[in-house]
Amino acid sequence: MDFQVVVLGGGVSKKLLPLVSQELPNALLPVANRPVISYVLEYLELSNLKDLIVVIEGEEAALRVGAWISGAYADRLHVEVAAVPEDVGTAGAIRAISHHLTAKDILVVSGDLVTDVPLGAVAATHRRHDAVVTAMLCSAPVSGPSESVSSGGKDKTKKPGRYDLIGLDPTKQFLVHIATGAEVEKDLRIQKSILPAVGQIEIRADLMDAHLYAFKRSVLQEVLDQKSAFHSLKHDVLPYLVRSQLKSEVLFNGMPQVEENGTEKVISQSNQQMLSQILANASEPTFHLRHALGSYSSTSDRKTHKCCVYIAGSSKYCARLNSIQAYNDINRDVIGEASHLSGYSFSAQNNIIHPSAELGAKTTVGPHCMLGEGSQMGDKCSVKRSVIGRHCRIGANVKVVNSVVMNHVSIGDCCSIQGSVICSNVQLQERAVVKDCQLICFSFFLTIFSCNLNRNVTLLVLAGWSRLCGHCW
Repeated sequence: MDFQVVVLGGGVSKKLLPLVSQELPNALLPVANRPVISYVLEYLELSNLKDLIVVIEGEEAALRVGAWISGAYADRLHVEVAAVPEDVGTAGAIRAISHHLTAKDILVVSGDLVTDVPLGAVAATHRRHDAVVTAMLCSAPVSGPSESVSSGGKDKTKKPGRYDLIGLDPTKQFLVHIATGAEVEKDLRIQKSILPAVGQIEIRADLMDAHLYAFKRSVLQEVLDQKSAFHSLKHDVLPYLVRSQLKSEVLFNGMPQVEENGTEKVISQSNQQMLSQILANASEPTFHLRHALGSYSSTSDRKTHKCCVYIAGSSKYCARLNSIQAYNDINRDVIGEASHLSGYSFSAQNNIIHPSAELGAKTTVGPHCMLGEGSQMGDKCSVKRSVIGRHCRIGANVKVVNSVVMNHVSIGDCCSIQGSVICSNVQLQERAVVKDCQLICFSFFLTIFSCNLNRNVTLLVLAGWSRLCGHCW
């Protein structure tokens, strides 16, 4: 697979604060006690893509990520870590390293993607159609628990978040409309010029742009050069290419071009005959072919390019760690339904307990759980469907259910943690009850805390007082 590969590792995302920091950038955020970027690197390695450019926002973050990659993959991958200015966006990041891009086609992969969708199928789709861009689409994730089910019982029924609205041609091979992150109840506006060419558009709200793209390098670089204000690949570059595919300003896409004859533009007879033959022989002619043939009956010069999609099967796993809720969900998934992605060997009890971890008497660690290196649990504790990080100290009679406990956390006796994320270095005093809190990121000495996840609140609680931050009510 002769693609050049760029991994966009981000920097310190505001969406993930306070999980991330200058000391722990996005790429190193642990998922099942492994940096999230390791899932992408091994995904690429499995496809025999071992020469990579990893782009990180910020010099300090790039140094940290580069040091970790060098130690973990020194003998397996050749990785160049490139630092770009902070907040340049994904388009700006590619623009900043464009002088390193030399291959005909490039793969751009988000560093927070966790997936098992076959990468070779995306590349094959791109090459088969000679596309300027091919986007991988997956089933849209659902996230967040419902209000009606207790986190102490079975996994909660999840509810859908925001949608991408995807418009496909009848063959489901070409992208003809995309409204990223749009909510379903908002008006849907379709480009008028696309309707006559396509004839029928299927609008899907159950698909997610996975932020894995195959680009024709020359086109991508030209767009980024011409459109200096473009900040995002997903929100700027991809919609632009989709909107302009029947009136391309960047590529003829191998179609016969008009010839100049004095002051008029005419189509040679041989070119029209060739295109008619292509259309006649095509079992499922694309709307690009139909449009191109139709254009030769007029004097207009219509250039086309193709924006393709690869739609992953519903049995495949695909998620991005781009929110705090996603962090909780993915941690549980990779030791649960997507355990084949974890890279760990599971015990006969279908869990992962590091050999250096210590369990007290009558303590149970259930299926789909992880207990990290050097962590200790007291007597009569119970862990269900949760990840516990490295070097944690957990007292006696503690219950942890559907939660993520990060590194170096101290939890006192008789605490109960359900449906929550506990950040690194937090200390919970004895008998604390933490239920349905997206984040607990500072130590606290209160007895009971309960949060409504539907309000997307981050709780910061310290020494007997509390403060609400983020999207507060």
